[in-house]
Amino acid sequence: MRILIADDDPISRKLLERTLLRLGHEVEVVSDGPDAVNALLRADAPRMAILDWEMPGADGLVVCRVVRQRTAPYIYLILLTGRDRREDVIAGLESGADDFLTKPFDVLELQARIRSGDRVLQLQEGLLEAQEALRVQATSDDLTGLSNRRVILEQLDRELGRARHERKPLAVAMADIDHFKRINDLHGHPGGDAVLRHVARCFQIEVRAYDGVGRYGGEEFLFVLPGCEGDEAAVAMERVRSRVAMNPPQWDGKPLPVTLSVGIAWTGPGECDSATLTHTADEALYRAKAAGRDRIDIERRRAGSNTADRRPAISIAPAAA
Repeated sequence: MRILIADDDPISRKLLERTLLRLGHEVEVVSDGPDAVNALLRADAPRMAILDWEMPGADGLVVCRVVRQRTAPYIYLILLTGRDRREDVIAGLESGADDFLTKPFDVLELQARIRSGDRVLQLQEGLLEAQEALRVQATSDDLTGLSNRRVILEQLDRELGRARHERKPLAVAMADIDHFKRINDLHGHPGGDAVLRHVARCFQIEVRAYDGVGRYGGEEFLFVLPGCEGDEAAVAMERVRSRVAMNPPQWDGKPLPVTLSVGIAWTGPGECDSATLTHTADEALYRAKAAGRDRIDIERRRAGSNTADRRPAISIAPAAA
């Protein structure tokens, strides 16, 4: 473990450093309170610190209070002091210290307190991992790892608000795996699941970092494309469609052809709500399927607008081989 020592007494500091090194720990050493604060607020700060109560610039209590204002990661703080009065102990604990080490320290006591602190840090890391697992479970689709329906719709609402504020357009795309029922019938649900995971990986490769993509339901996916009008969204979704079509997943040692149908709708700032936008994209998706699948249909009229471009919807099919 990497441990910070903060002590202005050079003899005490050197003795503690040698002892910790002999016990197998990495050691970082500072001699005053401000340097201790700077070291403990770094992104790569040691997870444990032994702080002398009395130091120039800022005493151990001040250092504890400053460090406790940060939220993560947790740092286990041990106050090194000759004070043992009840009111001193209370003051130290209220400042954020986790434990005390009497000066001059006993090596066995030092080992025991470090082991105790290490157990606390391991428990905290376990809790954080459990919290992260619960967060992923609550926000992600279990099979594909994409955002689930609730989360992608929440992102759509946020982006609509941002588009309204920044006076920018927003596009959405509905993508559906063609003949997915046939895939399930021929290859079973394991084959269908493999296809879903494969197309999800294709989506993650092609979308921009600030785009959103989530599993909307079954084999249908919703893309949120900030700053895009219809034609720009079509270019982005053609990259997605092409990647899926040209990189089929392997199943039973053979490539399994997969294609997408895509419907695109877009809106100007503040012109419609998420329900209207997704409904318009869904209608475009049905047109793409009716026109032969493996293609993109764009709704040219801005969703929610009565004065926008009234050119008819268009369909983009892949070029003939």
